[in-house]
Amino acid sequence: MRRVGILGGMGPQATILLMQKVLDVTPAADDADHIPLIVDQNPQVPSRIRRLIEGTGDDPAPVLAEMARRLVAAGAEALAMPCNTAHHYAPDIRAAAPVPFLDMVALSVAKAADLAKGDGIVGILASPAVRRIGLFDAPLDRLGITALYPEGEDALLGAIRRIKAAGPGPESVEALRVASDALLRRGATVQMIACTEFSLLPAPLAGGVAGFDTLDVLVAAIRDFATAGLTRHGT
Repeated sequence: MRRVGILGGMGPQATILLMQKVLDVTPAADDADHIPLIVDQNPQVPSRIRRLIEGTGDDPAPVLAEMARRLVAAGAEALAMPCNTAHHYAPDIRAAAPVPFLDMVALSVAKAADLAKGDGIVGILASPAVRRIGLFDAPLDRLGITALYPEGEDALLGAIRRIKAAGPGPESVEALRVASDALLRRGATVQMIACTEFSLLPAPLAGGVAGFDTLDVLVAAIRDFATAGLTRHGT
């Protein structure tokens, strides 16, 4: 069983959710059947919102690179990060660590392309920073798919801040569902939840949407990497 290092804390609840989801998707008859994770739960990573939206914050890249080095030194054989926006700094993480980086963005783009098939549009429910940095746009465009974003970005940013401050609540669920409905009316029958704060919300997508959560895609990649070539109990 191979160890996976988690660059966590962005936010803390999303990191815990990732760990729970990894437990849930791993067939296990005993403790030894579960995946070993090394978690750097670091809520002091500089704010991606302040850096990428407001242009006032410290650069998260050096902190993320140092986290990657710590995780590898602790025995991580691959790295994963349950924060979509922070994947803007994936090149810095790769440069710092000589182990595979399980790229949630690349994996989710492949999933979106499979669901969209000939439709050509994928709705993205994420932090406004994701749109501003074009995190999904170029990789989707290379596959002939257009990334479609909600028009009410302030409402989604407010929902993210509420979740960080007070946890998931009905007001945040409603904000995301309104955004999902609007994307559906604009033709986005395939939608991805691309903010791990939104992953904490129950059933936030509009009815009739073929939707998925990028966090679930990352969870599957962690499971597959850790258990590749192994049978139960690692024999």
